[in-house]
Amino acid sequence: MKILIYGQRASSDDRPYLDDTIDTLKGMGVELAYNDRLHKALLDLNKDLGHVPVIASHEALKSFSPDLIITLGGDGTILRAVTMVRDAGYPILGINLGRLGFLASIEKSTIKNTLHNIDQGNFYVEERTLLSLECNIPIFGDTHFALNDFTITKRDNSSMIIIKASMNGEVLNSYWADGIIMATPTGSTGYSLSCGGPILFPDASGFVITPIAPHNLNVRPIVIPDDAEITFQVEGRAENFMCTLDSRFETITSDHIIKIRKNGFNVKLAHQEGTSFMRTIRQKLLWGLDMRN
Repeated sequence: MKILIYGQRASSDDRPYLDDTIDTLKGMGVELAYNDRLHKALLDLNKDLGHVPVIASHEALKSFSPDLIITLGGDGTILRAVTMVRDAGYPILGINLGRLGFLASIEKSTIKNTLHNIDQGNFYVEERTLLSLECNIPIFGDTHFALNDFTITKRDNSSMIIIKASMNGEVLNSYWADGIIMATPTGSTGYSLSCGGPILFPDASGFVITPIAPHNLNVRPIVIPDDAEITFQVEGRAENFMCTLDSRFETITSDHIIKIRKNGFNVKLAHQEGTSFMRTIRQKLLWGLDMRN
């Protein structure tokens, strides 16, 4: 079995969990590789990694061709890994070294048991929909896709902005707000949720459009079909605005005309047998618990 271990950093506080992951996989006879940032961080912690492949690009990842990618961090680490995996189709399993962790579902206290279960084939893979961005002025280079969400927001402390939105060529709304979020079902438990958007199950066929602090109180989040094409254009007193795809950002102006649609390829997320989306949201959001008792 070949596994890429992917991470963005390696702190001394995380050292026990990093050791558990790496040493357990080595003991199972797994062929390991590391992405370049994690490899450097582990060497800085004096971790003996031996002679292993170091992966720094999509092309290098395809050359190594792992059976599984294990991320060490939080949900943001998975989002970063997606930009390396792209359309290669390698499943991603997230070990949560962060906080909430909707995507990185493996808790650090269960690392050893989980890895042994994975080695025995006790896991399942599900596909997650991505958003794809197209713009008249090119932005985001060759990673113009997002697993969680796309946003347009005002910059700094400027006044509210106006975001004109059309769906399939027909006017949808003009949002007077601090910004707008368009989220996938996966991203519905992220920024969109914190702004009052609904939770969608990962296999739902829709996207969520959620305004950020809208000026008109009759404007509410909506769910649209995932085969729709949404066009956005922004106006405001400022010259520049912020546009994001997951954790990546670009500066845009009122000259940018942005189209968002369902991406041409999906991403595969791996989960341990016995876990489910309903179980995750019950645990993470404390559903069904009476905090008074």
